[in-house]
Amino acid sequence: MTELASYAVSEANSRGRKSPESAPQGRSEFQRDRDRIIHSGAFRRLEYKTQVFVNHEGDLFRTRLTHSIEVAQIARSIARRLHLNEDLAEAISLAHDLGHTPFGHAGQDALNDCMKAYGGFEHNLQSVRVVDVLEERYATFDGLNLCFETREGILKHCRMEQAAQLGELGERFLNNRRPSLEAQIANLADEIAYNNHDVDDGLRSGLITLEQLAAVPLVAEHLQAVRVAYPDLTGRRVVHETVRRMINTLVTDLIRQSAANIAAQNLETLEDVRSAPALIAFSSALVMQQRELKKFLHMHLYRHYRVMRMSAKAHRIISELFAVFMEDSRLLPTQFQSHETRDESGRARVVADYIAGMTDRYAIREHKRIFAVEEDSI
Repeated sequence: MTELASYAVSEANSRGRKSPESAPQGRSEFQRDRDRIIHSGAFRRLEYKTQVFVNHEGDLFRTRLTHSIEVAQIARSIARRLHLNEDLAEAISLAHDLGHTPFGHAGQDALNDCMKAYGGFEHNLQSVRVVDVLEERYATFDGLNLCFETREGILKHCRMEQAAQLGELGERFLNNRRPSLEAQIANLADEIAYNNHDVDDGLRSGLITLEQLAAVPLVAEHLQAVRVAYPDLTGRRVVHETVRRMINTLVTDLIRQSAANIAAQNLETLEDVRSAPALIAFSSALVMQQRELKKFLHMHLYRHYRVMRMSAKAHRIISELFAVFMEDSRLLPTQFQSHETRDESGRARVVADYIAGMTDRYAIREHKRIFAVEEDSI
């Protein structure tokens, strides 16, 4: 690891863990956080959770797991160049989707609709709930007992009424403060990864074409450069060469602009970071190009009829599972039939925990087990 800047997060300025533990041997506190995340059940389940395409639709499409690994790689590269704590940036990146529902954003929207009367559902908050409460691995505490800075980075945004209930973790939202630079890096590394890899998966699926993408400035610039440099190149190589150049441009721009922002603030300490405006950012030109790419993906990929059909199915599966479990909590697995399920609000949160923890294929199977009428299953 490169020498850390004075305003980077380190073990010396960390707020530590909720439950005190002896110092790790042979690794840093944030490497310990990363290792606990990787070994968690929630992390393993990401392999079978949708990014855009349902997991069983194809073996080569991104899942939440491969997406998280790609985010971590980008975040580490940026943090290293800016002399920040790359272990922390990696840990946040690997954990940021732990609370995501099956079926991607369609699943989150469906579960949020179901939970509106009980405080709603937001996957960032659920990711914190996973690492703070739901993982059951250690003898002396619930969750993973991660460092404050890792937990802070996982919680990218939060409504004020929810922040007020989160204690120290919610203070920055109430007081208009910023998280660490490492957390800011993980947030934008997430954006770089999902935009560019959705382009890759969209092309692989055939739902969008290179000809359509040629109208998007960020893509057109690099696609043209590839065709000029390699006029005989065809197929997947053209796509990969274009996407890798797009990622490199975004990462390079982010590093350059962020370094300039940091220098302009004359930062000395981590407290200076928290008091400053958000400093990890793209240049204004790249912000506009990113916006155009997002607009294209929304119109031509996320709203494609095949993706919308999947979203409609996902909404129905999750809504019907939620309704049946709320009506009769005895249908829940034994470990979810706790005292909390006796109260309606508590039962809703337990049901949301159960559904959010499902993989795509488990949710489909659970729905069939409960609702399918088969003579040999009666």
